[in-house]
Amino acid sequence: MWRLRRAAVACEVCQSLVKHSSGIKGSLPLQKLHLVSRSIYHSHYPTLKLQRPQLRTSFQQFSSLTNLPLRKLKFSPIKYGYQPRRNFWPARLATRLLKLRYLILGSAVGGGYTAKKTFDQWKDMIPDLSEYKWIVPDIVWEIDEYIDFGHKLVSEVIGASDLLLLLGSPGETAFRATDHGSESDKHFRKGLLGELILLQQQIQEHEEEARRAAGQYSTSYAQQKRKVSDKEKIDQLQEELLHTQLKYQRILERLEKENKELRKLVLQKDDKGIHHRKLKKSLIDMYSEVLDVLSDYDASYNTQDHLPRVVVVGDQSAGKTSVLEMIAQARIFPRGSGEMMTRSPVKVTLSEGPHHVALFKDSSREFDLTKEEDLAALRHEIELRMRKNVKEGCTVSPETISLNVKGPGLQRMVLVDLPGVINTVTSGMAPDTKETIFSISKAYMQNPNAIILCIQDGSVDAERSIVTDLVSQMDPHGRRTIFVLTKVDLAEKNVASPSRIQQIIEGKLFPMKALGYFAVVTGKGNSSESIEAIREYEEEFFQNSKLLKTSMLKAHQVTTRNLSLAVSDCFWKMVRESVEQQADSFKATRFNLETEWKNNYPRLRELDRNELFEKAKNEILDEVISLSQVTPKHWEEILQQSLWERVSTHVIENIYLPAAQTMNSGTFNTTVDIKLKQWTDKQLPNKAVEVAWETLQEEFSRFMTEPKGKEHDDIFDKLKEAVKEESIKRHKWNDFAEDSLRVIQHNALEDRSISDKQQWDAAIYFMEEALQARLKDTENAIENMVGPDWKKRWLYWKNRTQEQCVHNETKNELEKMLKCNEEHPAYLASDEITTVRKNLESRGVEVDPSLIKDTWHQVYRRHFLKTALNHCNLCRRGFYYYQRHFVDSELECNDVVLFWRIQRMLAITANTLRQQLTNTEVRRLEKNVKEVLEDFAEDGEKKIKLLTGKRVQLAEDLKKVREIQEKLDAFIEALHQEK
Repeated sequence: MWRLRRAAVACEVCQSLVKHSSGIKGSLPLQKLHLVSRSIYHSHYPTLKLQRPQLRTSFQQFSSLTNLPLRKLKFSPIKYGYQPRRNFWPARLATRLLKLRYLILGSAVGGGYTAKKTFDQWKDMIPDLSEYKWIVPDIVWEIDEYIDFGHKLVSEVIGASDLLLLLGSPGETAFRATDHGSESDKHFRKGLLGELILLQQQIQEHEEEARRAAGQYSTSYAQQKRKVSDKEKIDQLQEELLHTQLKYQRILERLEKENKELRKLVLQKDDKGIHHRKLKKSLIDMYSEVLDVLSDYDASYNTQDHLPRVVVVGDQSAGKTSVLEMIAQARIFPRGSGEMMTRSPVKVTLSEGPHHVALFKDSSREFDLTKEEDLAALRHEIELRMRKNVKEGCTVSPETISLNVKGPGLQRMVLVDLPGVINTVTSGMAPDTKETIFSISKAYMQNPNAIILCIQDGSVDAERSIVTDLVSQMDPHGRRTIFVLTKVDLAEKNVASPSRIQQIIEGKLFPMKALGYFAVVTGKGNSSESIEAIREYEEEFFQNSKLLKTSMLKAHQVTTRNLSLAVSDCFWKMVRESVEQQADSFKATRFNLETEWKNNYPRLRELDRNELFEKAKNEILDEVISLSQVTPKHWEEILQQSLWERVSTHVIENIYLPAAQTMNSGTFNTTVDIKLKQWTDKQLPNKAVEVAWETLQEEFSRFMTEPKGKEHDDIFDKLKEAVKEESIKRHKWNDFAEDSLRVIQHNALEDRSISDKQQWDAAIYFMEEALQARLKDTENAIENMVGPDWKKRWLYWKNRTQEQCVHNETKNELEKMLKCNEEHPAYLASDEITTVRKNLESRGVEVDPSLIKDTWHQVYRRHFLKTALNHCNLCRRGFYYYQRHFVDSELECNDVVLFWRIQRMLAITANTLRQQLTNTEVRRLEKNVKEVLEDFAEDGEKKIKLLTGKRVQLAEDLKKVREIQEKLDAFIEALHQEK
């Protein structure tokens, strides 16, 4: 009985609640009723159907605090139904007296149940952070037993996201960052918990105010219905909800900022080694490395590279760079007003870290993005790299600049900033600039997994847009395109009809489709504005903008913050969907390349270009070392021979022949000494050094190019030749070598004392060889002058030319004159020239005096050399007379002494040069070779140019594909672990 009575009382409580909601249609939620009322079937008026009309509002309630939408306000008016009267007035009286008590009791029980249910829902949505317990000190987990509820609330705030409106259903969990740190500061955690509790109380107070307002509105609904139109009521409710959402948004941003500082503190402590653990490589860094390797392997960006990237395209000066800077939270790109600044693609990898820094892929320098000096240096470096990539005669370049940006709170993704699309080529640009930009943009956008971030300038007419047509061609269905309208503040001022902006954001104006539409503001156009100032201006603008107040724009479609969250989630969603398929395609490519190598080069190792270069480097260094092992005898022989070949002409023509024309030995020796002194002071040391350097080059070239038998690999020939030429070019002989050599040569030529008969015979042999070589050269010169003799004319059917016939007649006439006077001097007198000319004219041969002199020079030279050779044979027995200084002797062999002096000087010079070569110059050349090899090792283009061929390219492809596959596998494994 008491249960039935309690049920009856609960029913009366429910009915009383209905009665006091006069003018409101509908039914209260079940959780607001008494517990007993919810568990017992209401038998009163089963036919009574309480309905409530839906509020007609175009504003979608939104909260960025949790994934749960705000509770919809229930203002449904309820009409009175028929209430039969009870005649049992004592019960009625008791019910009225106890109504307030049961109302309070029912509300307390229902409120407790609702709080418990809400807590359970929040608890189920908390992400699993067990993998990151090592980040937080152990003391925090001990405190966690006492403040577990607050800890989970904090985790819920960290994992909150408001992008589900764009990317999926409210129940779909979006991708979240994995590097969340835990709080190690107890006081700070309690403060954050207090903020959350205060936030919950404010929400409840607002709901109570909304209920009271709804009650007042329901009471006076009939009177206000005649005065206030439906449109004004909707506008009023929308404005209230907008202010509420902005209020909660500011609270959330403050909490996120505090959370960012705390995570930064945790990462800094880990950097100092508090936990003595090594942090794993970030997931986005692993993915960026894969893209860098792909960029090196596939410079032409072929279609086989289908890994996702966020490709940022837009018209020139549309605000692409500004949007990227807002996402990266730093002014990192070069700036210009109306001119082209982005001249090559820039790949920006955003990741989370304790410090806001940027660094290039090929450099270890970190730029601190919190300092204006480093920001200016970074912008200057990017501009220099762009200009370096642009080849001569071009305006833009397809080569990519890779930049990593780390900082607390950055969304993890990979973006590629492309040169702005232009419509007209202006002066100073290459004629093909427009087509080159289109080809670069299409190459990146044709990747089916690339996310296209289409930037449109909102301050210009939509009809002037070029990029929208290009994007619609590459992604006609809009499945991977996010449209961004920039400079909305200028658009709102300049556009006569604000509905035009609404049409753009709704995708009704441009002939393109998109996954999502966003409106952002990137500052007031001042290049010196900071990111914080731009963000504050953007929030202030949208807070006061009519576009939001009139529901032309939705709250989740504005601000660069929401844009970055959306792009990050889209990026990782695309990565998850496509990365395994790409890994399979590279596995197939690797199998094909390995099969091709086995079929073509079954006995060779798979050495890539770097490994081949190292092998060639070792061979070259071994050959340089072999150069130092050449015997001294070999060095001296080749040096002496080479030096004589260089100076023999000067010795014969300028020293020996003029001295031999003298009449006595005293004049001969004086002439020889003067000419030798002049030669030693001016020419001889320099000639000797040149000969030594050329000899070193020849020996070095011989070792470099000499085949090594079966082990010789001709793939190194171009590299060895380039190393040889560059090393020789860099090598410079010691400047002090000539001075020391001059003294040695002068002392050697001053000596005239031949000590023994063996040296005398060696000098005669040296003289005979020199004179015979000159006589042979002279015979050849005369033969070329007079033509073939009678034997060759008969045997080989050759004839003399007219000029050769004249020379032959002149030669015969001059030989007759020499037979008459064998002691004739070296020069013809004028009367002798006249006599020869008249004798030839008498035979009908017209000659010129200059022809007679030229012919006489060769004829007399031959005569003199033959005479000198005969005299050389006579001097073989003249060593006895030489020892007596040719006293009382008709045989004078001063010419033999001259050649002995020359021969001794050559031997001493060769010995000196050999010592300098082996002790100094070979080592310096070896050092130059090592420097050249080191320079070539750092120059990738040089290695590509010098190490070529199908075998090299196939090994390079194999290495790159294996590296890509390994990195992809490691990334996929880390991605699965993160799930």
